[in-house]
Amino acid sequence: MADTLLLIEDEEFLGTELVRHFSREGWDVVLHRDLSGARKALMEDGLVPLVVVSDMNLPDGNALDLLEECRDHQQSSEWLFLTGYGTVADSVRALRIGAYDFLEKPCDQKRLDLVVTSAARSAQAQRRLDDHARNQNRAYPVSNFIGSSNAASEVRDILNRLINVSISALIIGGETGTGKGLVARILHNSGPRYKEPLVEVNCAALPRELLESELFGHEAGAFTGAKQKRRGLIQQADGGTLFLDELAEMHIDLQSKLLKVIEDQRVRPLGSDKEMSVDVQIVAASNRNLTERIAAGEFRSDLYHRLSVFELVLPSLSDRIGDLDELVPLIIDEFNSIAGKSVRNISEDTWKALKSHNWPGNVRELRNVIERCVLFSEGPDFPERWLQLPGQAPTPTPENNNGALTLPLDGSLTLEEMEAHIIRVALKRSNYNATAAARSLGTTRQKLRYRAQKHGIQAPNETDSNPVK
Repeated sequence: MADTLLLIEDEEFLGTELVRHFSREGWDVVLHRDLSGARKALMEDGLVPLVVVSDMNLPDGNALDLLEECRDHQQSSEWLFLTGYGTVADSVRALRIGAYDFLEKPCDQKRLDLVVTSAARSAQAQRRLDDHARNQNRAYPVSNFIGSSNAASEVRDILNRLINVSISALIIGGETGTGKGLVARILHNSGPRYKEPLVEVNCAALPRELLESELFGHEAGAFTGAKQKRRGLIQQADGGTLFLDELAEMHIDLQSKLLKVIEDQRVRPLGSDKEMSVDVQIVAASNRNLTERIAAGEFRSDLYHRLSVFELVLPSLSDRIGDLDELVPLIIDEFNSIAGKSVRNISEDTWKALKSHNWPGNVRELRNVIERCVLFSEGPDFPERWLQLPGQAPTPTPENNNGALTLPLDGSLTLEEMEAHIIRVALKRSNYNATAAARSLGTTRQKLRYRAQKHGIQAPNETDSNPVK
């Protein structure tokens, strides 16, 4: 399908010749002889040309006014102006409001062709960027904060309000793993700055000196090892969003520099004597109580009050256990796709185990547990034995494993829980015969009975006073 070129030209002969020429070059040319017709085509009829070639002065006005109107409506076309008596003021205004070029009549046809071709490439590149931005927006809608609980619904309601306003700064609070990074991406990609960059930095992952250089940038020679100039992350986020994760871990000296940048909307790289203007939305996240950090003298109260234009505290997973009904199947599908598995059946015992756990690591912990189970699955059934939730004994190793017993060393079981599990499996395998179980464990019958009583292990239908035979 041919790309569209809009031609706005009131000179009948020139307009006809340009239509004929660009049609031969493969363009779908639309000609209008005044601004009113072109305005109707662009604003009402939905015409979206790749390139607009327009005379500057037309019978019903200046074409620069129409360009400004189109820019206000986010029209992604490149505009090229032709004029027989343009002024310096017109040319300056044209370039200031986003015109691609400004040529004087009469213009050589070959030169005009080169400029139109170049403008078309520029417009295509811009449209690819716009498509990418829209795809990012679709990738992080507000509905991505999943759950039917009141807590999750409240978060989505607040997010819907935040993405429709231009807010300079906000703080996202909540425990580790509650989804602060996800919320930051939703706020950026669904908000008014979605076409601009989102720059993320973890303040706890970098030492003070390196974090300062990363945030504010530096000039060549500003410090040992600074061999070349570097734009800081604040400058890279200009026009967009800077996401500062683990803000509470930022050194207090850097907090004062960050506050100055927010207040002045200007940043000075290390080793530079010049300040650069920046327009950045700051989204800060912390799993620590910032008011307690302020009381301890470890966080600046003025920075806190400047950032907390709005403070959104995310609920822990333990406060919305009912949301597991939606979260678990979605995460299983995600890891099915990644690992090429087909897990789909979740037993009642598995659901009971999942919903009885308090999830101190929140959604991050849930994702890790489900990833492990899906990767180790051997069919459509969700393997409960690989849950390995703290405080819940693992499923015994199958009997056909040459007598071996597998225990996790990932911190999910304490030493006491491991001992209890070993004794329980040994007794079960020996039909609760203490002598046989003690022999398999390399200990005495008395020691085994003592430890079984200590852990409250008893044979089925036996009393606590006689746990094993």
